[in-house]
Amino acid sequence: MDNTHKTTTPPVSVKKAVFKEMASTVGILLIAFLVAIGLITFVFQSYQVDGPSMESTLQNQDRLIVWKAARTWSRISHHPYVPNRGDVIVFIENGLSQFGQDSSKQLIKRVVGLPGDRVVVKDGTMTIYNAEHPNGFNPDKTLPYGTNIPYTSGNIDVTLHEKQLFVCGDNRPDSLDSRTFGYINTDQIVGKLVVRIFPANKIMTF
Repeated sequence: MDNTHKTTTPPVSVKKAVFKEMASTVGILLIAFLVAIGLITFVFQSYQVDGPSMESTLQNQDRLIVWKAARTWSRISHHPYVPNRGDVIVFIENGLSQFGQDSSKQLIKRVVGLPGDRVVVKDGTMTIYNAEHPNGFNPDKTLPYGTNIPYTSGNIDVTLHEKQLFVCGDNRPDSLDSRTFGYINTDQIVGKLVVRIFPANKIMTF
């Protein structure tokens, strides 16, 4: 009796089906990866707060979602992205080594001065002068965020031109911001804060 076991080669059609299924799976994973990269690069991204400069609005290690689509569109349309006064933004600031920081960092601050504004900080108070408010107003007193703002140190008198913004941390005594390194340009913006997702008991939209 012949006890030899014979193996059979799968039909070519079966091999093709297996290969096709594997290629399809790899293709789906690759597309998902590219979509994720595209969303992170151009639409939104998760960030973690590092430091106390935005207290008590944001705390150290809070997890945030930053909306980048408006900034992406500004690159495509070649029009500057100018956020609203009071928006919290993430931006890239260079030349920070002179202040004992990494040379280039992503910072999160609040927009208080817009193009065309004259920003004055004196005697612990910030005053904005512009065409709508020739006699000046204090954004910390007129916008909702201002209930958290303490004394604002500094001696500043600057007029912002096109594409220039004045940004400050809400924790003014412990914030490296435009009072120190000056105005930022709109093309430095990464995106705008839209929601805090962690801690879970402090989820909040902005």
